[in-house]
Amino acid sequence: MAYSELIKNFGRIRGYMKEFYIYGFKKRNEYTRRSSRSYDNERRRIDSYFGEHMGYLRSKDGKNVFISVDTRSTHKNPIYKALKAKSFTDGDITLHFILFDILHSPEISLPISEMTRIIDEEYMQCFRKPLTFDESTIRKKLREYADMGLILTEKCGKQTYYRRSGDTPLSDEMRCAAEFFSEVSGCGAVGSYILDRYPDEDPVFSFKHHYISGALDSEILCELFHAIRSKCSARIVFEPRGGKSADTADIVPLKIYSGAQNGRQYLFAYHICRRRICSYRLDFIGSVTVGKPSDIFDEQLESFSEMQKHMWGVSLGRSARTEHVEFTVHIGADEEYIYKRMLREKRCGEVERVDDSTCRFTADIYDTNEIVPWVRTFICRIESLSFSDKTVENRLRSDIEEMYRLYDIGDEE
Repeated sequence: MAYSELIKNFGRIRGYMKEFYIYGFKKRNEYTRRSSRSYDNERRRIDSYFGEHMGYLRSKDGKNVFISVDTRSTHKNPIYKALKAKSFTDGDITLHFILFDILHSPEISLPISEMTRIIDEEYMQCFRKPLTFDESTIRKKLREYADMGLILTEKCGKQTYYRRSGDTPLSDEMRCAAEFFSEVSGCGAVGSYILDRYPDEDPVFSFKHHYISGALDSEILCELFHAIRSKCSARIVFEPRGGKSADTADIVPLKIYSGAQNGRQYLFAYHICRRRICSYRLDFIGSVTVGKPSDIFDEQLESFSEMQKHMWGVSLGRSARTEHVEFTVHIGADEEYIYKRMLREKRCGEVERVDDSTCRFTADIYDTNEIVPWVRTFICRIESLSFSDKTVENRLRSDIEEMYRLYDIGDEE
């Protein structure tokens, strides 16, 4: 197959881009899902989208290809270029420009029969290889554009008239909002399309932590938002890494979580067969098919709202039981900021002031492992520590003892 920058199925290019950017550093001979020729074609597509962001490392085992984005110099998400590189047939692109040439002004309003006549008499004669468009094809295309808001419809007697929707100029404030939205929102591609109308505008924002990989999941996220808004069930194809086969699940989508620490996105949904709420990484979801409205959506959303009170991160643990976490921290005479930091950073649980030099944190959470990194930040201040999950507690204590050994810190210190 000849190489083309345009793509029909974004799912395929999404898989390659995840290997190059999110998982990274996979050689040509290590990518075994498709043929070497397919790998070369997809790599060239990605190279055309990213340009200077593509990197290569050569070793004795071969060449590694990866994507590297420096947020100091890149203010716009480069992945959006791939989302806009959709392929089309000759008839699609021809009819697109003809329709918008006929309806070149919002003041022009015509029925389908008149547009069909104009196309046949004034446009088709210009082509050496004539194309034909019947009323049914034109009606479907106009209906598609009407759903997008590009075309407005008006009923006049028995006929439907179509006209082009007017352009809405954006104020400077709205342009700033669109720029911010395009870089931080899960469906920021919408903002990127809006900003394409202003290609010469200098960027207003720059980001220290710019999580761009979520753009790869835009289509998945859009379908999930549609299901949540419509309170519908859905069927997802879940494709975990590690060589495991894809799994299909019937779910009721409830909430989308986006991590501020790494930008990773998660879906929380009620698994109909397992009869419990589960979490799924969005980059592991291959496809979403929205089903019918679910009569248990409100009930499960309320249940999840109660569960949120005991979630430190995105894990719900292996069981539905919560685990108790408790530790006390020493606060020095001039270290009131430690107490304020605990109040500010706690995601759930309670912070209690025991006395002037001590405060206690307590919480009941689903997965103790998730809180351990935060607890570690108080090492050398922790006076007592107690987890109901003794496996996690003992591992944390052994890690601290190992650190003492590495730094040659004795018991007297």
